[in-house]
Amino acid sequence: MTGSESRSDLASFRDPAGRVFLKDGRVFRAVYRPALDDWTSVVESGVLQSLAAAGRVVAFDEVSRDVLGGEAGDPALVLEHPRLPFVSYPYEWPFKALKAAALHHLDIQIDALDGGVALSDASAYNVQFLGAKPIFIDLLSFRRYREGEFWLGHRQFCEQFLNPLLLRALVGVPHNAWYRGSLEGIVSAELSRLLPLWRKLSWNVLTHVVLQASLHRSAMAHGEAVDARKIRKMSLSRQSYRGLLTRLRGWVSHLAPADKEGTVWRDYAKANSYADGEAERKRAFVAAYAAQVRPSLLWDIGCNTGDFSAVALAAGAGYAVGFDFDQGAVDLAFDRSARENLRFQPLIFDAANPSPDQGWRQAERKGLRARADADGLLALALVHHLAIGRNVPLGQTVDWLVDLAPTGVIEFVPKGDPMVRELLKLRDDIFPDYGIDAFVAALEARARIVRRESISSEGRTLFQFERRAA
Repeated sequence: MTGSESRSDLASFRDPAGRVFLKDGRVFRAVYRPALDDWTSVVESGVLQSLAAAGRVVAFDEVSRDVLGGEAGDPALVLEHPRLPFVSYPYEWPFKALKAAALHHLDIQIDALDGGVALSDASAYNVQFLGAKPIFIDLLSFRRYREGEFWLGHRQFCEQFLNPLLLRALVGVPHNAWYRGSLEGIVSAELSRLLPLWRKLSWNVLTHVVLQASLHRSAMAHGEAVDARKIRKMSLSRQSYRGLLTRLRGWVSHLAPADKEGTVWRDYAKANSYADGEAERKRAFVAAYAAQVRPSLLWDIGCNTGDFSAVALAAGAGYAVGFDFDQGAVDLAFDRSARENLRFQPLIFDAANPSPDQGWRQAERKGLRARADADGLLALALVHHLAIGRNVPLGQTVDWLVDLAPTGVIEFVPKGDPMVRELLKLRDDIFPDYGIDAFVAALEARARIVRRESISSEGRTLFQFERRAA
């Protein structure tokens, strides 16, 4: 996008009430005339202004309709929102982030209902994060409450929030891979097949999973439209509607992962191969890099529990997004971000299989690189996991990392290190080219080495780089 050209966000095409447009780094929402009456009613209620003032929904200001030119057609009005540092998706969230988002959605519904406002849907994609703090972003989901209406978003809430949480809480299986392969969430009929009978005897499971599964099977047998008409004819008093939401909130608030035995890397920060002082030298190196470069958006690939993201933020980085494949470590990182109010968002991420462009026209949900341009990178204790653990050639590993950001810190861990020896324990060493000289050659082919420092007796070495102009 060049000049003052605006373009529609391809994730917002589903709602005829409005569209999101990006222009010159700014975010606008066009509100079309069919939605104007509901929008006016919601604004007059004061609900949105109260939620926005508390930071629970994205802030908004009405601006001139001319700001978008002809790209938006003929909207009734145009709103501007602050731009979020990074957009993430439910299939990238750890369990605790998905749970926080679910509770946030329910809390907003409850408070809005008290103000005579309801939500038209229950999409998990309507929630984003600032650090570990959830924020609701789809203002056109709010509309006036109609007395006696049933919760039309119940099924969507179950599929996109509740069922993925229950998969981990009741079965011990993380939701991420399933959700990534099924972008609308986990269908209740499929989850129900996984649950033993004794799980289904719970009133909550019976109400929100088994009954939903039965409704889904009925819809498949008789047509979705028939099923939708039946639901729309159902009546629920406002008190009963609110009671449904509050009881569901109480259940969700107590859900916890069933796989409590721990994961491989969640204790890495406490039980690693560093001798006394080595971890501190690593922190000092990262802090010096962050203080010098002051990246506005830092990607921490292999963030574990977030120790070095926290160091970088304290030294001058603006916002950090952490990526790691270990469920336990990322849950701990999310807890830390929430507890310390960090501008740090940890996500579930397989570096050898990052989130792709997918959804409608392979553009609705964007891959990692299409969502943001990071200007800083941490890749600490990562290279050997890709080059040895996943058989990615060393040169390709370095190329990929350098492509992610123009500056950064990469750690090289040699074969003599205990962690690499552990990787090689149960396999042949088929990596004759894995060594620090080959790493340096690959890095210097793409970047200038600004600084390097050996931090362990085995030869762990940190490299600060600056990517060469193409």
